[in-house]
Amino acid sequence: MNILEVAYETFKPFIDGEKNRPLNILEVSNLWMFLAICNNTLRNEELAYNIAYDKELKALLKDAREIHKSVAEEINTLLKKEGIPLPQDTPEKPYVPEILNIPEGAKLNDEEIANLISFNLLLGVNYSARGLTESIRPDVGYIFFKVIVKKTLLGAPLKRLMHKRDWLRAAPPYKV
Repeated sequence: MNILEVAYETFKPFIDGEKNRPLNILEVSNLWMFLAICNNTLRNEELAYNIAYDKELKALLKDAREIHKSVAEEINTLLKKEGIPLPQDTPEKPYVPEILNIPEGAKLNDEEIANLISFNLLLGVNYSARGLTESIRPDVGYIFFKVIVKKTLLGAPLKRLMHKRDWLRAAPPYKV
């Protein structure tokens, strides 16, 4: 059972008759801001991929980039269709196969990259939940629902990797 297919079947009856309803100001604001943040996150993931050493982390960065790229494309398409100006974006960062000349203190290490991705996933899920609850149009709600699911599914293997490498930063245990 694919959770996105189940969700789509749930949202579909509402989407069919609602596509012509204009976006409200909260929907536009949430979509626009999420797209701007998503574009910035993509650039950070491109840079992080170039400086990460851990192969599993690089694979997760590649997955994260694909998620953010597809989300950005979907929101771009919707905003363009609705006549909403898009946020300014910066150019993609090129893939550099080997960066050896950056001194250790001048770049993020793998642990810092993993924690940055984890924090981004947390913020993305929280902001998407806001977008979902503030949306009136089902197609907008479905976009934010998909983001929540995709980021949650990426977070599970990231958390496993962070445990495995002892990179997870957690609050101390509470003892009675």
